Amino acid sequence: MSRWNNADWTALCDGSACPICRQGRPDGIVLELAGSYLTSSANAPMRGYCCVVLKRHAVELHALSDEEAVAFTRDIRRASKAIQELTQAVKLNYEIHGNTIPHLHMHIFPRYRGDLFEGKPIDPSLIKTSPYKANEFEEFVAELRARMRD
Repeated sequence: MSRWNNADWTALCDGSACPICRQGRPDGIVLELAGSYLTSSANAPMRGYCCVVLKRHAVELHALSDEEAVAFTRDIRRASKAIQELTQAVKLNYEIHGNTIPHLHMHIFPRYRGDLFEGKPIDPSLIKTSPYKANEFEEFVAELRARMRD
């Protein structure tokens, strides 16, 4: 049976089994924003990767009120600007899926010349080691916070 056709999926979608809702917030919070949380991890698939996670439980963009949609988009814009400036990436990729955790969130993947996935989609399952050297992730987070607070 498909994962999407069982009670577990229904409970994830209605928020009662959502791990983000159960914890009250996502893991890896870098900064709390107006309508969302900015998260990241030292074990991210790409240097500078972040995820913008909506504060309240919603599965789809169309489920947001106009005000929530504006706040979410504003948070994404602020984060993407800071990430772009900080990483000097060639391009930022934006992805909304929710196939595993149906709590609205957007992945922001900086892309670099010569990266492992140049010219094709990123496959995080192929990344086995952190893209950061010693202390680089902590430095990235500190600089990102500083840029976002300006």
